[in-house]
Amino acid sequence: MSESAASEPGMVIIGGGLAGATAAHTLRSEGYTGQVTIVAEEPETPYQRPPLSKGFLAGKEGEDALLPYPASWYPEHNVTLRTNTAATAINPARHAVSLTDGSELSYAKLLIATGASPRVIPFPGVDLDGVHYFRSKADAVGMKELLSAGGHNLVMIGSGWIGMEIAATARELGNNVTLLGLEEVPLSIAIGNELGAVFAARHEEAGVKFVLPSSAAEIKGDGGHVTEVITTTGETLPADLVIVAVGVVPNSALAKEAGLEINNGIQVDSSLQTSDPDIFAAGDVANSLHPVTGAYARSEHWANAIASGKVAAKSMLGQAAVLDDIPYFYTDQFDLGMEYSGFGALTKNAQVVIRGSLQQREFIAFWVLEGRVVAGMNVNVWDVQDGIKDLISSARTVDAAKLADPQTPLGEL
Repeated sequence: MSESAASEPGMVIIGGGLAGATAAHTLRSEGYTGQVTIVAEEPETPYQRPPLSKGFLAGKEGEDALLPYPASWYPEHNVTLRTNTAATAINPARHAVSLTDGSELSYAKLLIATGASPRVIPFPGVDLDGVHYFRSKADAVGMKELLSAGGHNLVMIGSGWIGMEIAATARELGNNVTLLGLEEVPLSIAIGNELGAVFAARHEEAGVKFVLPSSAAEIKGDGGHVTEVITTTGETLPADLVIVAVGVVPNSALAKEAGLEINNGIQVDSSLQTSDPDIFAAGDVANSLHPVTGAYARSEHWANAIASGKVAAKSMLGQAAVLDDIPYFYTDQFDLGMEYSGFGALTKNAQVVIRGSLQQREFIAFWVLEGRVVAGMNVNVWDVQDGIKDLISSARTVDAAKLADPQTPLGEL
């Protein structure tokens, strides 16, 4: 880096998650030689979250699996990583970011990749020892130590993807697991009752107990530690461990205080530019305009963090970049492996077409709206994501009978 480049305001990234790390990597791979600074509130090298509730929690993957880039990458590429440091204010007029240590960073372009925080529910007794929220690496490390010994009575509050993943891992590690959620069928908000029941049945076979629909009316303890959960349906569940995973809330307060436009997160256009031309947002906190649907959408998944980090970096460099990827995520629960691509907001009134066998748990589910595939999910069927994404992005009209026929290649539809 030249002396003149070092003295000029550079690129500042607020957030040490996958989106921020990807943006820094992209800035360098695109040839940017100026200053790049990542401000990370956690004490960790930037990490990715999917393994936290899957392989890492189960003890099948080590800490290296959490790192998109090794710790050595940052100094080797002149990226300043300021961990254990939070941004406290953004001054768009002065192009400056204030930090908790009292210092200030000047920026030419700023990326906000502050992610999201667990939605906190004020259950009576939620402050007892043994009650945990699950989001960070520190959360996962603590849970890993507790669950790996087995024998706990765990009450899992939350029947979405994270709750189901933790429940599966905890049960595999020999813990007794009871899962509460507001749905009659777990995962039904995301994929509907019929498909949610496939995952529920596998959990029940493994010994997971469901109390649905219900939540915690009260968490009780003895000596300051949790001993039981009273459900809203009146059941008393023994519990020495409670994990709450009921969704997340975008960390947009910093942007709001800076006067940026907020709409279920930080509202950005398809290039991830905010209402301020020199400030961009990526990852869980960004509510971006998708060019395929023409609607704003906020995605809380791994693939979006990578894709949006790349697009934001290129946009910061003045390149023509658009976030037009088809949203994607995956899950592993017991012996069920799943990948999903598509626009969840468009599936509400869509027809579900199944290719394969729900009973054998090897199938592809397609959501078809007005003759076009808007989402697709493969369960224990592999190497089909490219075909699914092509069907979605092309928006071509498909024949439902052929879509359901395993003998018809997806590329021929």
